[in-house]
Amino acid sequence: MGEENYYLELCERPVHFEKANPVNCVFFDEANKQVFAVRSGGATGVVVKGPDDRNPISFRMEDKGEVKCIKFSLENKILAVQRTSKTVDFSNFIPDSSQLEYTQECKTKNANILGFCWTSSTEIVFITDQGIEFYQVLPEKRSLKLLKSQNINVNWYMYCPESAVILLSTTVLGNVLQPFYFRAGTMSKLPKFEIELPAAPKSTKLNLSERDIAMATIYGQLYVLFLRHHSRTSNSTGAEVVLYHLPREGACKKLHILKLNRTGKFALNVVDNLVVVHHQDTETSVIFDIKLRGEFDGTITLHHPVLPARSIQPYQIPVAGPAPVTSQSPVPCKLYSSSWIVFQPDIIISASQGYLWNLQVKLQPIVNLLPDKGRLMDFLLQRRDCKMVILSVCAQMLTESDRATLPVIATVFDKLNQEYKKYLDAEQSYTMHYLHELVIKTLVQHNLFYTLHQFLQYHVLSDSKPLACLLLSLESFYPPAHQLSLDMLKRLSTANDEIVEVLLSKHQVLAALRFIRGIGGHDNISARKFLDAAKQTEDHMLFYTIFRFFEQRNQRLRGNPGFTPGEHCEEHVAFFKQVFGDQALMRPATF
Repeated sequence: MGEENYYLELCERPVHFEKANPVNCVFFDEANKQVFAVRSGGATGVVVKGPDDRNPISFRMEDKGEVKCIKFSLENKILAVQRTSKTVDFSNFIPDSSQLEYTQECKTKNANILGFCWTSSTEIVFITDQGIEFYQVLPEKRSLKLLKSQNINVNWYMYCPESAVILLSTTVLGNVLQPFYFRAGTMSKLPKFEIELPAAPKSTKLNLSERDIAMATIYGQLYVLFLRHHSRTSNSTGAEVVLYHLPREGACKKLHILKLNRTGKFALNVVDNLVVVHHQDTETSVIFDIKLRGEFDGTITLHHPVLPARSIQPYQIPVAGPAPVTSQSPVPCKLYSSSWIVFQPDIIISASQGYLWNLQVKLQPIVNLLPDKGRLMDFLLQRRDCKMVILSVCAQMLTESDRATLPVIATVFDKLNQEYKKYLDAEQSYTMHYLHELVIKTLVQHNLFYTLHQFLQYHVLSDSKPLACLLLSLESFYPPAHQLSLDMLKRLSTANDEIVEVLLSKHQVLAALRFIRGIGGHDNISARKFLDAAKQTEDHMLFYTIFRFFEQRNQRLRGNPGFTPGEHCEEHVAFFKQVFGDQALMRPATF
């Protein structure tokens, strides 16, 4: 099968680590996406590698027993190691900080720690079989402070670091899931929900395994994915993936079902908002896109694979070693190996081979695998790196040899236009402002002031505060721009303050006062602001008029023409007396 038929591939540059063996234990941290290779309990070395790490972290620690779990806090500041079912040990990796270990025992009596999750650089959650304990780590004090805890019987847990949600499996059957959300030192209990099992269980043993559950963010929303090995309906054979939408507020709802039409061993990844389902028996994968139209029954949408099942593209493992040795051919990687472990959203790890890959979608092969051009365009427009592929589809449709029919071309370009319109609607204020600015500056540059006047008069250029400010700045080139700006601000009923400020800055104090009286706001304006502006004009009669206006306002509102201390007009009263004399001050009216 040629490369053009594979639409999934492993990344070119995987993380390479020492493979698992009796001496070397391998752990994966889903929050930092780091692989820990722990040799001899850490005594002969711990090497930590991540997809973006240029330099691995290496250190040694005392062998105090078998390591059950090991993870760095976010930003790699504190290391947490679980060796027993009762305690977690901590070490600071902060410069100039004590390297001595400190230990925290779980608070609940007789509880066993199932694991732990870092939710920030200094906050950690212990999950026990009897509940959940949320701690703040105080590295400088080498201790922990309990922030909150919740008692609940726990079978197993799952963590989605992207959304900071921990999911606990509760009840005897394990199918009642209780989510908790963590943010900035707070722990919030979200509504619990029940996973519908394929049929009424015959025993009271744990029925829901964590192997059949995944959590992932798809199109910005958190979903719980349940791999149901047998459909609940008798007329349907094969497994299915049920998607439960888990909102931050409100109840969890079952929204989508992905039909697999086969049985066996499956694994799930999410890549570029696509749900990828791997099938070990046939060594193939399929992809689902919940944004594409499916069969909707009023509450749930049924989806079928977007494309026929295909294997991940064959991968060659480069041979490590000295240069003369590496000239030999790379070794083919065993795909869909039983030693593969998948993590969300897009990680595949082979502990036996010592590799961590990111799974990737190849868009170009999909062009030929999805003949329906309308559906192809719906699919491509939702993908991350789609532009060049969409251009190639459009070019292919218009070439002589592969020219599509006019209705097909129309459908494709309609979808492109819809997407572009959505983008413009989202960015409208931002985009249109710069477009209008370009038009105005170009017209002024070419002295096309009459055209500019027409564009504004007939609203070719939409009113906005930034546009009005731009017009003000052009007054020195085109004096009428000042009035055009004021007219625009007046049409924007929310811009009254800006109009007053503009008029005062131009020393048009009476015009500003007339405007504010016209809209009925003259009882609330600052007397000091207007008196400041009037004084700056050095026109004594203007100052007298403005001063007298506010004296009359004071008389009408308070029965006294004087200014209160809170108005801070003492300086202007003194100036008025200096220019016009004490006798010119207005006297309180008597009845």
